Amino acid sequence: MEANMRWSLVTAIAPVAWGANYYVTRAFLPEGHPLYGAAIRALPAGLLLLAVCRRLPTGSWWWKSLLLGVLNMGGFFALVYVAAQRLPTSVAATVMATAPLVLMLLAWPLVGERPRARHLAGAGLGVGGVALMLFTGGAPADPLGVAASVAAMAMSCLGLVLAKRWSAGAGVLASAAWQLLGGALVLLPLAALVEGAPPALDGRALLGFAYVVLVATALAFSAWFAGLRRLPAAAVGLLGLLNPVTGVLLGTVVAGESLTARQLCGLLLTVGGILLGSVLAPAPAAAPADGAAPVPAPARPGRVARMGVDEAPRHDRPRSGS
Repeated sequence: MEANMRWSLVTAIAPVAWGANYYVTRAFLPEGHPLYGAAIRALPAGLLLLAVCRRLPTGSWWWKSLLLGVLNMGGFFALVYVAAQRLPTSVAATVMATAPLVLMLLAWPLVGERPRARHLAGAGLGVGGVALMLFTGGAPADPLGVAASVAAMAMSCLGLVLAKRWSAGAGVLASAAWQLLGGALVLLPLAALVEGAPPALDGRALLGFAYVVLVATALAFSAWFAGLRRLPAAAVGLLGLLNPVTGVLLGTVVAGESLTARQLCGLLLTVGGILLGSVLAPAPAAAPADGAAPVPAPARPGRVARMGVDEAPRHDRPRSGS
């Protein structure tokens, strides 16, 4: 239980940072450049993590990085950028609330993680709570913005389950770096073709991108992938509900959006679902399924273990990129 709680807290860094990212995107970043916005987010964060881990992909991780980079980073970032520009903070954040259920459905056949009763009950409470928050706001929901949020949710769920299935071949920081750079390589030529010249960035936009790159991307994805290796996908998905909770609270406190009594009840239900299905759920005792991340071995004497960073076995560790 203690280890489960610790990794739940580490993983929770990601959805809280992403929930705040909706407000930052709307308030600080230039409009009308979703592809450049996503590329500017992915490329510096990927280079930063690559400089830390100093490893290049090998073998199948070249194409895996590209595919996961599109699902988890490139396409996802662009769609989230569109949603954040077209929807109120609370609506844009809560559309992602069905992700836990989608993750459960995908993780069962792909990584052999059958959802437990606690996970299903927590997801039910969470989705019910988010429904109260989503459908009682006064601002209209732009159809294109909602479609972008739904597409982003579906892409990221598939990408996260595949990342969990393939996670044994790379460390957390290396995997995150490769995916970010893979997504950026796809985004940059598309941005130049579709959007033309990159947007001019003033001091406000640079400040916003500093948060997006360092906190909402480099730090958040490192924490998210670390938790994904040590917790069931269902539990990680439920922790993702902190994203709409953060978005709604920031929308109320910072952006001046209204918070009704029903939305407050929805917040309480959502938090209750997270506690029931993720934070308070016991850690699974069964061995991971084929393709899932192995349980990390204790650190060897004289070697400092880094929380959140799994290293691949020495015989198949990717070569250093230095």
